[in-house]
Amino acid sequence: MARIAILYCKRIKDHSCIACANCHKGIHDKNGEFARHDEIDLVAMTDCGDCPGLIVPRVKLLTDTTKNMGRDIEVLHLGTCMKSAMETAGCPLDYGEVKTMLEKKFGVQVVLGTYSNAKPPA
Repeated sequence: MARIAILYCKRIKDHSCIACANCHKGIHDKNGEFARHDEIDLVAMTDCGDCPGLIVPRVKLLTDTTKNMGRDIEVLHLGTCMKSAMETAGCPLDYGEVKTMLEKKFGVQVVLGTYSNAKPPA
């Protein structure tokens, strides 16, 4: 079972969906990037720390907290809202750089995206 955490974009999260409902449904349906996991244990969700890029201290707090609870994170998903922010909303984060930095510093796999925006065929 993959123990995952999700970071969402603090600035646009509630403009793209409310209460991370799309991520929760994506986990349930194994939709989008969640399809890579056979089983999912959602350990934690929090925001990215806000612009201009406070992601490292946020992930440190997240990993320290979950480790203290005995629920270490294996995979860190950067939410689909973060992906949208990087592509269209002027987010200062570069996914390639962030992925490499977080994987080296925290020893977790980093995945860009959570649920898929694509609608299934009718």
